Amino acid sequence: MFDLTRLAAVKEQRPLIHCISNIVTANDCANLALAVGASPMMAQAAEEMAEITAISRATVLNTGTPDEERFKICLLCGKEARRLDQPFVLDPVGVGASSWRLERTMELLRLYTPAILRVNLGEAQALLQRDKREHGVDSDVPAALAERLDTAVCLAKRRRTTVLLSGPEDIITDGSAAWSVPGGSHWMARVTGTGCMLSVLCGVFAAVEPDAVSAAVLAAAFWKVCSRRAEQAAGDRGPGSFRTALLDAAGMLTTEEFAAEARIEPL
Repeated sequence: MFDLTRLAAVKEQRPLIHCISNIVTANDCANLALAVGASPMMAQAAEEMAEITAISRATVLNTGTPDEERFKICLLCGKEARRLDQPFVLDPVGVGASSWRLERTMELLRLYTPAILRVNLGEAQALLQRDKREHGVDSDVPAALAERLDTAVCLAKRRRTTVLLSGPEDIITDGSAAWSVPGGSHWMARVTGTGCMLSVLCGVFAAVEPDAVSAAVLAAAFWKVCSRRAEQAAGDRGPGSFRTALLDAAGMLTTEEFAAEARIEPL
């Protein structure tokens, strides 16, 4: 069902991906997009948002280090992406950390519907106004698969979009059907920005795959394969070595290896 050869299309087409990243992870996000074969642009000025969005194949909005100016440029990008019918990915990092952050993100979602909403469990619960399980920008308390699936499906239905809820197994749903992408590495939780990088991968695959669910599944499966390979390569040398090995894995993974190693399960 899912066309894993889209990875080859990324390398062939080198789509321009506009990333409104945060100050913590911008460099890693740009390098990951380059490693996979895309061309990242990390523009930040409100004055050029419409123009940059217009020449891009997809836009990734990340609210990890927010201020009023960042939300302003996210709104400008959302407006232009909707006008052009261009996919954009929203990563509402730590949305439940403050009422102001939640309020501004909800305003963005009321005005514009992302192609893919990439969240962890705590962020999803905050957007649903449930008891949240966030610790800063992280989801602090583990939950059973059934609870995570219910949360993802409810959010997809509420926002009428594709949700990628990342965790021990990533869950992708449009509110009707759902898939799980299991595996990965426990080291992912020890390196900041791995969720932000997954959101960039969603944008990369959305640039070459018009179906949002398929793009999200491909992004999740690719990142899980990379994390497994990175853990094997880094051994027990720690999170710094793992971080480097992640980028290496993303840059070296072939389409054939991706197809052989990807694990995608219907729920």
